[in-house]
Amino acid sequence: MNIRIIPRLDIKGDNLVKGIHMEGLRVLGKPEDFARYYYETGADELIYMDAVASLYGRNSLFEIIEKTSKEIFIPLTVGGGLRTVEDIQKVLRAGADKVSINTAAIQRPEFISEASRRFGSSTIVVSIDAMRKTDGSYEAYTDYGRQKTGVDAVEWAKRVIELGAGELAINSIDKEGTGHGFDLELVRRISAFSTIPVIACGGAGKIDDIREVIDDALADAVCLASILHYEAVKHFNYRKNDFLAEGNVEFLFKSENAFGATAVRIRDIKKALGEARTACRT
Repeated sequence: MNIRIIPRLDIKGDNLVKGIHMEGLRVLGKPEDFARYYYETGADELIYMDAVASLYGRNSLFEIIEKTSKEIFIPLTVGGGLRTVEDIQKVLRAGADKVSINTAAIQRPEFISEASRRFGSSTIVVSIDAMRKTDGSYEAYTDYGRQKTGVDAVEWAKRVIELGAGELAINSIDKEGTGHGFDLELVRRISAFSTIPVIACGGAGKIDDIREVIDDALADAVCLASILHYEAVKHFNYRKNDFLAEGNVEFLFKSENAFGATAVRIRDIKKALGEARTACRT
């Protein structure tokens, strides 16, 4: 199986945003610009995540999805605020190829089975946002990492597979946005029993982190944000009045060194993986 490189675009309003531990969201640009750039430079898939959907109980990305689906021709996964099969149908009609569900799945697990039967398991990605507890176990969170659930994340992953999901996206809240590497233990525990593809999310700061989560934790795909966004943003000439709607834009207009993260291109990642004899799409 080829390892997939999947940029994740977290969106608030009209803007691409990024935080640390899923908090302190900062504006980085326009999602359609980043999506086009990643498509042109070798992304295998894209994930769009509505960062505030859980606050309003709905996904508001339809216009962005429609724009993107007309310009890129790789699988597009959309998540955030999807609570019914009707919600899923709407984003698929807008141009998404797959959906990512989290909060609604934990609140009503049978939703996974209903969605898989209706749209096919390959269309349904279940995202698990997990935080490590002091006893070494992991707790699943909902509402974009805001709400504790009391649900053991690893046991939940087992049930998600039984309920018919097509893929698992495992995101470490502790590592997310830090650039300190993936939570290898979390990914490894789930990959060890998973019969469906596991996407590792949260924490990549350098190419070696990506190789490690593939080789040591047996991830089938990697979902990346900061490590790609801070390189991509250099290619766009944004002005402050491009972002009048909302968000903290001051971060975007600081000097390049203010980003404080390694910035790499998708082609650099794939070249390194190829040199390590890890199969990936070219």
